[in-house]
Amino acid sequence: MNTFLDDPEFAEIILRAEQAIECGVFPERISQGSSGSYFAKDPKGKTIGVFKPKSEEPYGHLNPKWTKYFHKICCPCCFGRGCLVPNQGYLSEAGAYLVDDKLGLGVVPKTKVVWLVSETFNYSAIDRAKSRGKKYALEKVPKVGKKFNRIGLPPKVGSFQLFVEGYKEADYWLRKFETDPLPENTRKEFQSQFERLVILDYVIRNTDRGNDNWLVRYEKQDDGPDLSDKDIQWTVTEESTIKIAAIDNGLAFPFKHPDEWRAYPFHWAWLPQAQVPFSQETRDLVLPRISDMNFVQDLCEDLHELFKTDKGFDKATFENQMSVMRGQILNLTQALKDGKSPIQLVQMPRVIVERSSTGSQGRIVHLSNAFTQTFHSRKPFFSSW
Repeated sequence: MNTFLDDPEFAEIILRAEQAIECGVFPERISQGSSGSYFAKDPKGKTIGVFKPKSEEPYGHLNPKWTKYFHKICCPCCFGRGCLVPNQGYLSEAGAYLVDDKLGLGVVPKTKVVWLVSETFNYSAIDRAKSRGKKYALEKVPKVGKKFNRIGLPPKVGSFQLFVEGYKEADYWLRKFETDPLPENTRKEFQSQFERLVILDYVIRNTDRGNDNWLVRYEKQDDGPDLSDKDIQWTVTEESTIKIAAIDNGLAFPFKHPDEWRAYPFHWAWLPQAQVPFSQETRDLVLPRISDMNFVQDLCEDLHELFKTDKGFDKATFENQMSVMRGQILNLTQALKDGKSPIQLVQMPRVIVERSSTGSQGRIVHLSNAFTQTFHSRKPFFSSW
């Protein structure tokens, strides 16, 4: 069920994950988090990806963890995020990578929708009983067993994100950088990466970005001693590589701005890096793309192709999601043109840009197409959260 003709490298990784399962090297459930997510491995047992099944999402019917169940029973008024489409986190994960790739940001590890089946996934007792019955029929009565369309457990659809090595939670490095400041060149490199994270989160309106769910890889190397002709002295040249990975993007693409209980702020807005105006490098990378109406519409169409694969897809709800995203892009465009900082960006009035029902559909936007811009004035009860 997994075919990626346009990405043979990713297809090979998924094939290795499937081969590992056939060999008995099953995905391992991740203990952290409030949903069923798994480290997928290759036949040698090396972790190669993170698989998050749709049915085991925080509010999925097969979520193996009880946290959200008690949340729903004990505190139903604060249950879930009222601005998000329920149980579509796997599409949000894949959509975040799509946006990252289209904008050339390079901070989201490659993520796509795949189908996998494993004994370690959480299945209902009925599914497991059916699987045992079909296997028994195949063994005892082969002619009958061969009539079953599928022998074994049913595959699960979910997001598969490539595993990144050598990264630690941003919280760890941010505390370390306070006592051991980065060299100037590395600081600029980190600032550039940080700005890309900001742009990603703002465009997709991520409602779950804390400093514990984005990662940093920092490598520092010493070149060693340098011997001169006149005298011997130690000179150490520091070279560093720093990279950000934006993971956990499953709670994004809202169909409206948060306006009920919590505001779901971007926690990076309290960092000192958020007070620095966007660099010219970032502006040159992003501004030419998001200033083009055809680019924005093409992005919306690509997301439509992805989101419509879900059985619960609703065209009107999707269009609301795109209206929020277009409003975010409009604000971001203005902020980059004005040389604003990330903190100034998130303080801008929230905008919704709806497409007129009389406008032509498709990837090409004509000047005759009408877009309606409205400001979202309603604020959540706990606006400081």
